[in-house]
Amino acid sequence: MTLFRNLLSGAAIVSALSLGLGAAPSLAQNAPPVYGTVNWGVWVDHDGCMHWWADGGLEGYMIDRVDPKTGKPVCLAKNTCLVENTDTLFATDSARLTRSGRARLQHFFSAANAFGYAIYGHTDSRASDGYNIRLSKRRAAAVAKVARSVGAVVEREIGFGERQPLVPNTSAANMQKNRRVEVVCYTWDDK
Repeated sequence: MTLFRNLLSGAAIVSALSLGLGAAPSLAQNAPPVYGTVNWGVWVDHDGCMHWWADGGLEGYMIDRVDPKTGKPVCLAKNTCLVENTDTLFATDSARLTRSGRARLQHFFSAANAFGYAIYGHTDSRASDGYNIRLSKRRAAAVAKVARSVGAVVEREIGFGERQPLVPNTSAANMQKNRRVEVVCYTWDDK
């Protein structure tokens, strides 16, 4: 949260928080006003552009994070920073990380120094589509858990199953290429 506080300008904080701190509309006449705890932060879209958000528990608000000098949205550079074959991270048909797989991921997330991450799980086509989606989601969640354990911010974790193969699932070698976890890093765009 310290990173978010350092990123937010005073005016943006006041604006975002004032949206969620006011009294909520009453459902019953003469009912006392309801106040919520305001949660706030930064949301990063799939394209890397950032938005402030605040949620007082009754209604949430989101506004574009805009550079005050240029008036343009603040966006992060997005790049695939790790593609790891799941055979090196997990046992076959498992979402439990191996000891060496966990150590590799801890080292990666400790050193990558990105603003945030997106984690995508993929499988080959050997099982049913539904099974592969569930397995890839569990694997993405396992990788995300390791990332969060070392303080990394995981923006999203998605399991695609067999739906986004790199190569056709026509041979054992091709299937091995399709069994993977991809990590996308969001970093400051130096443009």
